[in-house]
Amino acid sequence: MKRTHLPLNGLRVLDAAARHLSFTRAADELAVTPAAVGQQIRALEDTLGVVLFRRTAKGLELTPEGHAGLDALRAGFLQFEEAVRAMQAGQSSKTLTIAAPRDLTAKWLAPRLAAYRDEDPELRFVLLSADEELDFTQANLDLAIRLATGPGEHEGAALGPAGYVCVGTDGGAQAAIGWPGCPQEDGAGSMLSVADAGLALDAAAAGLGRACVPALLAGADIAAGRVRPIGDAIESSRAYWMIAPLPQWRQKKVRALVAALAG
Repeated sequence: MKRTHLPLNGLRVLDAAARHLSFTRAADELAVTPAAVGQQIRALEDTLGVVLFRRTAKGLELTPEGHAGLDALRAGFLQFEEAVRAMQAGQSSKTLTIAAPRDLTAKWLAPRLAAYRDEDPELRFVLLSADEELDFTQANLDLAIRLATGPGEHEGAALGPAGYVCVGTDGGAQAAIGWPGCPQEDGAGSMLSVADAGLALDAAAAGLGRACVPALLAGADIAAGRVRPIGDAIESSRAYWMIAPLPQWRQKKVRALVAALAG
């Protein structure tokens, strides 16, 4: 019989009924009615083409055919339980694998992970550089952070409001610093171009020009006085989003991390 055709519900009822030798007690264990147990057993007998139970003057008893498969059935259920425990082991793991843009990790994420770990010293983090094509399954990812307009096909939560801020220093160069994704025409005509918003922010702090970067990324540098805001904030539909497929998103450790980072 193919695995896809295995009557698993019926086999589970058979195991309970065989242990109790009573449809009523099996029904109590399984939280169903005795009639439902009887229906499952009859359906299983029809599927297998054998009689599994007989009623005698002493009560319900297993037939030789029912006895024949019982040990293997119970061994199989034990292996199912082991498989479930193995699959659930990740829920209790203290390791979180996170993919995020390198500049966000350096400027914003790493300090917050350090503070979060102070609450639970057993926590371990694996930090990966974000890649638009990164596969959650292949990379064994728990959570990814993207600069995007939304979570896309995954579950997600935004990290703070969307928007950009232009920053520079007093006495610094006035030219725009370009980087891929820069909202100012991708930095077209810039005197200086760099690989990401974090490098643009550092270049601005060094006096090499003015950088227009995500407001979330610039917050710590503005607070520390390395740069100052110039002009009004720039509205944008793009924000940093924490995303994960539904199975990862439902994990207790991921939900706790998302709450800590979003708080």
